[in-house]
Amino acid sequence: MAKRSPAKPDLIAAIATAPGRGGVGVVRVSGAEVAPLATAVLGRVPEARHATFARFVDGGGGVIDEGIALYFAAPHSFTGEHVLELQGHGGPAVLDLILQRCIELGARLAGPGEFTRRAYLNGKLDLAQAEAVADLIDAASGEAARSAVRSLSGAFSARIAELVEALTRLRMLVEATLDFPEEEIDLLQQADVFGRLDRIDASLAAVRAQAKQGALLREGVTVVLIGQPNVGKSSLLNQLAGFEAAIVTEIAGTTRDTVREAIQIRGVPLHIVDTAGLRDTDDPLEQLGIARTWAAVGKADVALLLVDAAHGLGEREAAILARLPEVRRLTIHNKIDVTAEAPRAVGDEVWLSAKTGAGVELLRGKLLEAAGWQSAGEGAFMARARHLDALARGAAHLAAARQTATQLELLAEELRLAQAALSDITGEFTADDLLGEIFSKFCIGK
Repeated sequence: MAKRSPAKPDLIAAIATAPGRGGVGVVRVSGAEVAPLATAVLGRVPEARHATFARFVDGGGGVIDEGIALYFAAPHSFTGEHVLELQGHGGPAVLDLILQRCIELGARLAGPGEFTRRAYLNGKLDLAQAEAVADLIDAASGEAARSAVRSLSGAFSARIAELVEALTRLRMLVEATLDFPEEEIDLLQQADVFGRLDRIDASLAAVRAQAKQGALLREGVTVVLIGQPNVGKSSLLNQLAGFEAAIVTEIAGTTRDTVREAIQIRGVPLHIVDTAGLRDTDDPLEQLGIARTWAAVGKADVALLLVDAAHGLGEREAAILARLPEVRRLTIHNKIDVTAEAPRAVGDEVWLSAKTGAGVELLRGKLLEAAGWQSAGEGAFMARARHLDALARGAAHLAAARQTATQLELLAEELRLAQAALSDITGEFTADDLLGEIFSKFCIGK
């Protein structure tokens, strides 16, 4: 992997384990001058890549703690620099003492994500892999963790590299043809330029589909429950959550504010929002709750309109539908335990009982379908909004390339722009301000 603008040579240090008490805690140090620091703390530089039992001493020779020291000589380390890891007892006080000792010896406290940023700058990871480190730490489900591992291992980057290489070869053919304008049509046909463009376009579409699945695993889907008062929204929230997340009574208007609960369906995170019932009211508190309901709808990915199965869609429900913004919607016919109907799903409508749970599994499937989820299998990789944007820009430039295929200068330029858009994903050409934004969201010590 190519080395980029090198990281600053100064020493950085941080506690690498989570805050709080634990059996083991780790202080990590990285930089060119690790050896003198190791000698001062441990009395020697440990053998590289071997676990060494040692006492960690302060400036006066007193023992701060004892544990395991690991030394990784550059470039064979996570950051590509010399790295020292001091693994001691996981109490906050003792870890702080070890960290302060490192700072006394010339290290400075690392910023959020600075170790991973140095790994990127020193060519140990590309940008998509570096982002996968944070995604793996933040993964909210097993499926999300597996997708993050695939990205961290380079699966996403490899697919992008294949596309960039194919675009590079195609650009070479097109730009070489520019030197022979009188023979350009024959040369383009002989080189199968248009067939190559079709294949790149198809590969990019497949990568976009996989990236969208990864984005769902990372970001989740916001689902808002709306409907008239006492139609069973809170009961449905409780069924989906698996416990009593919301208060349920026979009194209309019980829910006055939005109630949020995070759930998972087949590893996909869903953020379920229960809302105040929509009706005309003079109660100022209920009016405030209704206003918040519409605010929640405006931020939702999917809206579930609950209706009483006994009367179905009426004038009030039609009025609610008329006010809904452009959002995917499902109509839920609740209380089939009263109407003695069987649970079923037809199109964007589901008949169920939030009281007994009958038909709720059908709703779970419909929610995944509405979110655009497909079984990830072993193909999905974690993706972020900026990745989806770069892929969309690449696809747009390929579409433009197809439209300008008979004008070779324009074709060559659109191919160049498509290649540049895809290269943004792995960070071949990345502005420093974007790097700062990305790594600022990491935890300190990583």
